Amino acid sequence: MVSRPKRSRGLRRLLTALSALLLAAVAATGAVVWQHTYDLREERVTIPNGRQRLDGVLALPTSGRGPYGLVVFVHGDKPIDATHDGFYRPMWEAFARSGYASLSWNKPGVAGSGGDWLAQSMEDRADEVTAALAWARTRADIDPRRMGLWGGSQAGWVMPKVAARTPDLRFVIAVSPAINWLRQGRYNLLAELRAEGAPPAAVKAALERRETTLRLLRAGATFEEYHKTVADTGDMTAARWGFIARNHRADATEDLSRARVPTLLILAGHDLNVDVAETEAVYRASPAPLKVVRYPGAVHSMLRREVAESEVMTTLTGLFAPRALFPDGFLAGQAAFLRERTG
Repeated sequence: MVSRPKRSRGLRRLLTALSALLLAAVAATGAVVWQHTYDLREERVTIPNGRQRLDGVLALPTSGRGPYGLVVFVHGDKPIDATHDGFYRPMWEAFARSGYASLSWNKPGVAGSGGDWLAQSMEDRADEVTAALAWARTRADIDPRRMGLWGGSQAGWVMPKVAARTPDLRFVIAVSPAINWLRQGRYNLLAELRAEGAPPAAVKAALERRETTLRLLRAGATFEEYHKTVADTGDMTAARWGFIARNHRADATEDLSRARVPTLLILAGHDLNVDVAETEAVYRASPAPLKVVRYPGAVHSMLRREVAESEVMTTLTGLFAPRALFPDGFLAGQAAFLRERTG
């Protein structure tokens, strides 16, 4: 009997292994596609806003012709596109299943849109939202009696302005919103230093640097003056300095005192960015009907803490189970709040 050459057996094992890898890759790709298939319809839209149009996405329920309620999304800090790199879609889906459309747009200068978001004030951002609401009222598939706002973090300085001047809004969903720019900045600085285990000398140096920066802001210093005074400017750019100089006096307290829109306030248990105790106290002091929900296991972005603390976990969860990025009840709780507004 002639035995099979070892080379032939080795080639077969290699082909078997490659086939297994290929099947695994196909299965993984299929899982990713399935997990990122959402129960909604997305429509690319252009919203007039003076000389600067807003390029956005209107996410609609898959069933019916409307008119649907509408959730207008107000971004936080940083350059964010209409979907927030897909982060918003699990919420859009939950809202769509409750009979609500969602509207969001690219920040100026993001994803090919014109302008520069760093050149904006919080008032400019509020004007954008007002323009989006006015545009939505012209659509036959949107119910103007069921429109409201969703926003996180920096949106805490935008949404109260809109709510104070738009009393017919049906709701506001405020996720980890800030109250006072300067106090929030100090809180964030100290919280991150504590999390890093910084020694007292490092804390003292950071606070001194902060005081120098505030002195320059109060004096209306240019970026060049800031750069000369603070040798190590880190990732600060001239555009970012201008944005901070334009907005560092932001405080939501007065606007909240004039708003009457029913609000769902969502707070995280591990928020290093926003002092949730101050935020809750100021919101409770406002005259608007308020519901407060806390997620002890979440961070500022409302990701689950165990996911947020690992880049690998964030990436894998975002790929294979994007709805599981959030703590239990986060999506369902907001959807229930919207159904209450419908009632």
